[in-house]
Amino acid sequence: MNDGSGFIVPAWVPEGARRYLAHTEAGHSIRELARGAGCHASTVLRQIRKVEMRRDDPLVDAALQNLATSHFPSRTKPQPTDAQWESDPVEEQPVDKAMFDHEAARVLRRLCETGAVLAVAEDMDKAVVVRDSGAANTRTAVVAAAIAQALALNEWISCDKPGRICRYRITAAGRAALGQLLAEAENRARRAREDGMAEAQASFAGPATEIPGHENARRKMRYGLAESPLAALARRKDRDGKPFLAEDLVRAGERLREDFELAQIGPNVAQSWEGFLTGKCGGNRPGDPVSGGSSTARDRVARALSDLGPGLSEVALRCCCYLEGLELAEKRLSWSARSGKIVLRIALQRLKRHYEMACEADAMIG
Repeated sequence: MNDGSGFIVPAWVPEGARRYLAHTEAGHSIRELARGAGCHASTVLRQIRKVEMRRDDPLVDAALQNLATSHFPSRTKPQPTDAQWESDPVEEQPVDKAMFDHEAARVLRRLCETGAVLAVAEDMDKAVVVRDSGAANTRTAVVAAAIAQALALNEWISCDKPGRICRYRITAAGRAALGQLLAEAENRARRAREDGMAEAQASFAGPATEIPGHENARRKMRYGLAESPLAALARRKDRDGKPFLAEDLVRAGERLREDFELAQIGPNVAQSWEGFLTGKCGGNRPGDPVSGGSSTARDRVARALSDLGPGLSEVALRCCCYLEGLELAEKRLSWSARSGKIVLRIALQRLKRHYEMACEADAMIG
């Protein structure tokens, strides 16, 4: 996006940050920027001062430094023309708009869960989303540093006390942005269906997934904004007053979900898991076409679902990966009411045993 100063910055960069960079890095005066934007100079001045004050936030400061390095040359060098900037925009933009929207929706959904924070350590190229469930912390997502910086620059996450390990929480603006991102994805999917594009690429809110035995074979899964079904079940108590789902069972389900998300990343995300639900296959064989995404993650999901077998694998896939509620899963599977949570707990126990055996096998290698 051209900010009026002759430089191209990514479309996800907020207006105030674009003007701040044009003023501090490109050397444009505040009055010049105001004339180009058609607003009063005091408006631009307030925006620039606000961004400057936010540089105490390590993610915001890092985001501005990276943007300055990538998109604004040194003042001592001749400034390129618009045509020169537009000749190869992809190499100059480490995070483009489509990638940012995809990752922002994924991370913000996780941050909407109860007790979730984005933890960022100094000199680390990755951040993690951690949910505090009382007895222990559960990692629910891994975030690239560039995405975390972009979220902070847009004020969708904030940190109250910066330190060696900063903990960011979603803001009201972040919740509103998440709703808008999901609505835009829904509109794109609807337009694709209306135009007859049956093979249109799935949006970030979830891939089009084939569910056997359902009247709509291909559908786009919708994820709740608040939390996953496992988190809701973990708060329930059984007859003895203990949590219905122990923390280790929740971690097993979250591990399957994380591998499932990694398996969907790639040029063709319409991965079909029907074979694992019906027991017809046990994973990708050598020579099989790859559907995109992480092959190792797909193999891990395939092994886990194959170990669960038909029935247990379906309820685990629906509730852990597609984030379907239990009532919806029971309806689609034609089960009796309130039976889904029992089957799901059995599936999670089997899944936990599968991961424990996999760890033991890895430890014996060598």
